[in-house]
Amino acid sequence: MGTVYEKTATSPVNIAVIKYWGKRDTNLILPTNSSLSVTLSQDHLQSKTTIRASPDFEKTRLWLNGVEDTDIEKNKRLQNCLSETRRLRKEYEERLRKDKNVDNVIPLSEYNLHICSENNFPTAAGLASSASGFACLAYTLSQLYELPISTTELSKIARQGSGSACRSLFGGFVAWEMGSQDDGSDSQAVQIASQDHWPELEALICVVSDAKKDTSSTEGMQNTVNTSTLLQHRIEHVVPLRMKSMIKAIHERDFQKFAEITMQDSNQFHAMCLDTYPPIFYLNDVSRAIIRVITEYNSSNPERKLKAAYTFDAGPNVVIYTTSENVPEIINLIAKYFPGNENTRDYFSDPFQLFVGKAIGEQPLPLGFNDQIISVFPKGNVKQILHTKVGEGPKVVAGEFDGLLNKQGWPKKT
Repeated sequence: MGTVYEKTATSPVNIAVIKYWGKRDTNLILPTNSSLSVTLSQDHLQSKTTIRASPDFEKTRLWLNGVEDTDIEKNKRLQNCLSETRRLRKEYEERLRKDKNVDNVIPLSEYNLHICSENNFPTAAGLASSASGFACLAYTLSQLYELPISTTELSKIARQGSGSACRSLFGGFVAWEMGSQDDGSDSQAVQIASQDHWPELEALICVVSDAKKDTSSTEGMQNTVNTSTLLQHRIEHVVPLRMKSMIKAIHERDFQKFAEITMQDSNQFHAMCLDTYPPIFYLNDVSRAIIRVITEYNSSNPERKLKAAYTFDAGPNVVIYTTSENVPEIINLIAKYFPGNENTRDYFSDPFQLFVGKAIGEQPLPLGFNDQIISVFPKGNVKQILHTKVGEGPKVVAGEFDGLLNKQGWPKKT
């Protein structure tokens, strides 16, 4: 076997605290407003992609979670990412030949590709799988093609696959600047603060449902654009001020302001979904009950401080942002009112050894907490609690056994 042209990389999930919902251009995926997110650690949530280029491949093929997409020619978002990175690679090859007099430039831009990608979490369940997936695709292509471009420039390509994907190309805290140009040249992601900026900030993800949602984000947000009057008020008057306030809160590590804006923006996002005609329902009874528990937790503590912030994307699963010292209390609250099934190891991931020798859900409630705020739900309504932190952006995986393709260039798993 000759030289193998292949790269494998992983990419993180990002969870927005200022939500993106609505496109002003559906072809270029240009948003109606700017947004801001936190990149989460890849320990629990990541996409992995292996891409190989070869002159021996008859056509470009894609496998997602072990299943081949046999109709990729009609997948416009995928084709946008492939064609744009190939164009840049071709320009790079031509520069090498012309400016540096390199004769043996490998014409990777002309080779077909085998692309194999997988998520280690449910796809289309409201956990930002398309964001991490397209970020991973764009990043892996850039590494395979050795593209001499910045991460912000690469974000404009990832954006054309999935809007939020542009934010998953950075670690830490990331803004997607909506831009104003019709061609999308200034609609891009920029890092607001690094992953190490706020080490006390942590996240709990409560998996309420791993089922595919009834209304996709793509369909839902355009229905909102076409029918919601609340959206117009939000993009003109609310988001610009919230973006400035949130950036300031992050820079100053001001959890009170961070939590307040996060919950307000999540609430308004789902209010827009209800204002859409016909209305969109992403939250369920468990989601709303978690909101009540977190609200009581924030309002009943002696300090009268916000100690946790819930946020929901387009699905019933909740991400709770908090600081390190409050994590055990919140986990105990969730486990008390939303107990898991019998297998505690599957229910709660405890990488930081918070509950060694202790039974989660059976510790005393916080001082002043009204234990009658909701009834205890039947077991299994929260399927899993994931404890994670702010994380890094995409990275190349170089291990011999880390790639998803075998020596012949076909998926190891099918």
